[in-house]
Amino acid sequence: MIHQAPSLDADALIAEATRETGLDDFGDWSFREALAQLLQSLDREAALTDAGCAMQRRRIIDILRTRLRFEDYLKRYPEILDEAIESPVFILGLPRTGTTLLQRLLAADPRFHSAAYWETRFPVPLEDQDFSDPADPRIAVARNEVEAMLAAVPELASIHPLEAESADEEITLLEQSFYSTNPLAAANVPSFAAWVESQDQTDGYRYLQRLLQFLQWQKRQRGLEAERWVLKSPHHIHHLEVLLKVFPGARVIQTHRDPLQTIPSLASFVHTLRRLTSDSCRAEDAGSQWSRKMARGLAHCLAVRDSTSPDAFLDIAFEETVGDPMTVLEKVYRFIGMPLTDEAVAAIERWRAANPREKRASHRYSLAQFGLTEAQIERDFARYRERYGFAG
Repeated sequence: MIHQAPSLDADALIAEATRETGLDDFGDWSFREALAQLLQSLDREAALTDAGCAMQRRRIIDILRTRLRFEDYLKRYPEILDEAIESPVFILGLPRTGTTLLQRLLAADPRFHSAAYWETRFPVPLEDQDFSDPADPRIAVARNEVEAMLAAVPELASIHPLEAESADEEITLLEQSFYSTNPLAAANVPSFAAWVESQDQTDGYRYLQRLLQFLQWQKRQRGLEAERWVLKSPHHIHHLEVLLKVFPGARVIQTHRDPLQTIPSLASFVHTLRRLTSDSCRAEDAGSQWSRKMARGLAHCLAVRDSTSPDAFLDIAFEETVGDPMTVLEKVYRFIGMPLTDEAVAAIERWRAANPREKRASHRYSLAQFGLTEAQIERDFARYRERYGFAG
């Protein structure tokens, strides 16, 4: 009997998503080329195990299901696209610079909307449901998924606080258009990475905007109202000009930490994720690919900032966020023009008490593990390190 790996054929995946949902209208088919590029790279380069292939296949089918069901919701509730995403706050910077902590501190203030992991993973209901029911079935599915990931690779818990019901990155919403860095982190797909970097990301960000409108509409059905969104993703350093075009009222907080600390930590995270789907992923590939990628992203981010009004940006050092978060929050609230009320402070303090940083195990890594050297990091990130005081 000949063993066959799960199929990564685009037509087969589209047919399966159509069969599972009973729907066939994807609306805009602009995602088709990105999907084809990703599948080709997964098939030829990622060295997936059968389990890894099945995992990637399921994730792609989930995305296709999301697109089908989203179009169906828009037909039934066209008012979704009347939702206004006003003056969102975006937190960006290198990974491992305190972006998650800062987002979750702000998300504790009920005046902010944020997207929990379960909402980014499943932005559209799996089936029609009563939005007023707090027991959303997507939460249980996401919780089981997180538990399975942590059981397979326990080190993830020390690298990123992965929690189904906590605020998380909208990178997974961008993944719904196949324009995101998630596939690059989850598998060794260098040709897809190169293709994505060469593309205009506007379609992906416009789809992100629409999904945020839908999430906001869903929150409204649950009786949740807020003044603005707090969002975060290191991905945005690569496409800052597109973000500012699609979200013209955005306020941007950029977090900073020496790449000598962040890049090996990022490489460890990527290599840990890739081990979920491949037995032959190399630590050196994670190091070289992501060090180059983030160096290019930061250079691009600085160039965009230099050509944009400085009033749209606030710089925050990692050490400030972890060392004196309340002082940082005072800066943030002044920057975004919102009062830091007693009620907000109380909510934030409750969150901090329930989420002490020392609960997490320490994350151990080194440059050499990932084929990196101090000289290379200092060279590739020279301008950034000099600008923000990390050089010398």
